[in-house]
Amino acid sequence: MHTCRNCKRTFSSELELELHRDNCAAGELFCDACGERFAESEATDDGWHFHCPNPDCDGATIGENIHRVEDVRLEAP
Repeated sequence: MHTCRNCKRTFSSELELELHRDNCAAGELFCDACGERFAESEATDDGWHFHCPNPDCDGATIGENIHRVEDVRLEAP
């Protein structure tokens, strides 16, 4: 079984998983201020300015408090 690390769906082949990754929006971004993971569409209205969608968090700006999961995730060889 092959499992998507973002949404936890399982697939019977690596090809199915790779095809799914192209469209999986779950967990694209995370906020290091509160630790929440969310899709990019939840964090922006215009595609330029980002903020954490958690109403109790003040995290904002890609690279400051909000990071792309793929930029910081380490993969085992």
